[in-house]
Amino acid sequence: MIDSRPASLHRIVIVGGGAGGLELATRLGDTLGRRRKALITLVDKSRTHLWKPLLHQVAAGSMDLNDHELDYLYQARWHHFRFHLGRMEGLDRERKEIHLAPTLDETGREVIPARSVPYDTLVLSVGSTTNDFGTPGAARHAISLDNPGQAALFHSRLINACLRANAQSGPLQPRQLDIAIIGAGATGVELAAELHNTLREFVAFGLDRIDPERDIKLTIIEAAPKILPALPERLSNEVMRLLKKLKVDVLLGERVTEVTDKGVKTESGRDIPAELVVWAAGIKAPNFLKDIGGLETNRINQLVVHQTLQTTRDPHVFAFGDCANCPWPEKNGTIPPRAQSAHQQASHLCRMLPRHLQGKPLEPFRYRDFGSLVSLGDYSTVGSLMGAITRGSVMIEGWFAGIMYRSLYKMHEYALHGFTKVALDTLARLITRRTEPHVKLH
Repeated sequence: MIDSRPASLHRIVIVGGGAGGLELATRLGDTLGRRRKALITLVDKSRTHLWKPLLHQVAAGSMDLNDHELDYLYQARWHHFRFHLGRMEGLDRERKEIHLAPTLDETGREVIPARSVPYDTLVLSVGSTTNDFGTPGAARHAISLDNPGQAALFHSRLINACLRANAQSGPLQPRQLDIAIIGAGATGVELAAELHNTLREFVAFGLDRIDPERDIKLTIIEAAPKILPALPERLSNEVMRLLKKLKVDVLLGERVTEVTDKGVKTESGRDIPAELVVWAAGIKAPNFLKDIGGLETNRINQLVVHQTLQTTRDPHVFAFGDCANCPWPEKNGTIPPRAQSAHQQASHLCRMLPRHLQGKPLEPFRYRDFGSLVSLGDYSTVGSLMGAITRGSVMIEGWFAGIMYRSLYKMHEYALHGFTKVALDTLARLITRRTEPHVKLH
């Protein structure tokens, strides 16, 4: 068991170093941790952090993972919290401790043994994973984009497929380099647009046997009757127009029934050949959360919480982000699983947890929907802005929408590092981008 705190310090353990969890650990470390009012601990199964909305760019090769990863140990050192590497696998609410599985290296050798981490207040922010709904062959033949490792795997297989095709002695086979993307949500749509650009750039680096217009086909398969089903109709229609302009095939109302090593089969009888398949449809909370420690969960493993973000069966266990099912009374529904939701909830908990430590009542979380933005890479960005100023929804497109989209990542970086580091890093990337390829070639 790990516990080296001074006896008087309240232990706040945050599990999950995604956008919300890392922001919360950083801000609590800079306040409660720095002033020795609480011991802040972050637990994550990975050694580094990457903002999840960037994963489609890593997969397509328009972003180098090494340039944007953040080391948790570095962040903990500079922001007055502790970091434990480990995958949570159990919870003992009576003893107030979480159980971590052994950490193994790539050969299966144990690096860190199984252990327990005690807490006084527990915050779960473990995000979500792709939900393949048990579709036959999906787990084996399709790649999801849940983490940097999967994004890097897809990129490696993509590059290898292009190199293999360019080096073979005979002509390219029909559909040899085709890519099928299952799911027309933001991830699927943004990935298709990025691939349209990066594949052409990659082929231009000496792969003269490949003609992108003739040899590479991108297909998006969506079970719903429109793309971006969770977003406004006019935004969906505009993105659909742009995808057609990029010659991306979009199949709507097609439910995938099987994924094979040759491609994708649908309920209507379609057989869509593909060299690579990406599953980007549906989400669920990690399987280990299902009824963990006797806490209430829903059908997709999300922890059910009150508006205070406290779980329904334990006021000392909080949950937020994609892994939490939080009510949204204004819409008679639940908070959507978006990056802006996690950011707002992290900010709310940063204000409320000091009150919780003092035994004061907590204010309910109020979600504000500021709209949605979808990036189509270098081609365009479209979205809708919402708020008190607009008194409704205003659709934006092009350069201004692109600036707004990029500012979301800068806001995340600002929450983690402050203005000076973000400004210097941004300047450095602008300079190096002029001297390096705009696509990752390996």
